[in-house]
Amino acid sequence: MMARLALPVLLVAALSVAAPVRAQFAAENAAMGVLDDFMTAFNARDDEAMCGTFHFPHLRFASGAVRSYESHADCVAQFDFTRFAERTGWARSDWDRRTVVQASPDKVHVAVIFSRYEADDQRLSQFDSLYIITRVDGRWAIRSRSSFAP
Repeated sequence: MMARLALPVLLVAALSVAAPVRAQFAAENAAMGVLDDFMTAFNARDDEAMCGTFHFPHLRFASGAVRSYESHADCVAQFDFTRFAERTGWARSDWDRRTVVQASPDKVHVAVIFSRYEADDQRLSQFDSLYIITRVDGRWAIRSRSSFAP
């Protein structure tokens, strides 16, 4: 009799502990999902989808300058994958490391290292960056990026 009662009690105890643990990482998981969507769109050379992973205004700090995308349409108009690939020899990119360095229920700072590759999978370059991902009106997206990439 005691053994039959112990199993339900253990299950209830396990579930009550597991639920808060999952909720604790909800923001981090959402941020990683946004980064996955960003990289998928970037590698597909889909400027509409890539810009769809941003909140606006969106800021990018790189090469000693700040670039501002004021709207989705502005972002799409400014980014040219063909020119980027011709200028750099780029064919695709991959995350090498993504580390959450700070998080709250509505904002996550992720330190990333990413690599750019040529068509033959030779690494062209590797860069450190910081992505700030926020939840605005229930939607998670990248608010800004600071990169050592040109």
